[in-house]
Amino acid sequence: MTSLGVLGVPVPAELLAKWASWLAPAVQPFIVGAEDELLDVRSQPLAQELLDTYELYGGKGEHLAWLTEPELAALPRIRRAALVRAQVTRGRSAVPTVRQWGSVVGLRARDQADGHRFVWWPSLLADHAEQVLAEFVDNGRRPSQHRSVSGATWAAARRLLPCGEQLAGTFPNGSGPNCFGAVMAAAGVAGAGGAWMQREPFEAWLSERTVSGGDLNAPGTVLVWRSPAGEVEHAAVTLGDGWALHKPSQGWMSPTKVLSVDDVIRSSRCWGRRLSRRRVVSAHLSGS
Repeated sequence: MTSLGVLGVPVPAELLAKWASWLAPAVQPFIVGAEDELLDVRSQPLAQELLDTYELYGGKGEHLAWLTEPELAALPRIRRAALVRAQVTRGRSAVPTVRQWGSVVGLRARDQADGHRFVWWPSLLADHAEQVLAEFVDNGRRPSQHRSVSGATWAAARRLLPCGEQLAGTFPNGSGPNCFGAVMAAAGVAGAGGAWMQREPFEAWLSERTVSGGDLNAPGTVLVWRSPAGEVEHAAVTLGDGWALHKPSQGWMSPTKVLSVDDVIRSSRCWGRRLSRRRVVSAHLSGS
């Protein structure tokens, strides 16, 4: 597997191999209902990467059958067709259409289930991994504009965001790293960029390193979105000259990216959320 560029971000071969194992694991979860009672609903840890791939949030991940490709194929055609089709109605992601991919992966996709939907297995992905992974990750996401940020803008941002440039335009090594950690990491907090940062340490950092206010066209203004109850839900930080850095989600398919401030604000809007600004007053340098 060769390296690839996705959403304007380089992806090395070793990370692409991980992506393939998360989109098309050899054993994968199927959401089951009462009509699937004969399937073995065995207990198996659900890795965060698989939870994000298949969007098994809320109660969707409570009743799962873990199947291999031969186990699915061994089911009578009518049962496996119903099971794969049901994944769409039950809210499991990564159940593509034969219409979209049939010309790429051939008749095996059509013959797998009901002829309209199928799931990815390593055997299907093997010869088309780069194309499939790029389209899966690219779907509905804006490419990072970090290469459009001038050297002068990065230089001016460095005083408050010493690690912003090296963080921008990178994918995480797995699920977990989130928007709070990305903002803190850009401001110099060691290890924050690779952590699933919780609300409490982020709030503590906001209290210690920022003050109320900020200029959207200046570096170091932290954009903070809160729920109606006041809980912080998302964060981004401005780089200056109309640019901002944020990580849209904790998923493995979500890079830390640079967009215009306007695009970050538009993409982060959600009913009930309230946006406020905080200004970074000092970077968190090693030992400080």
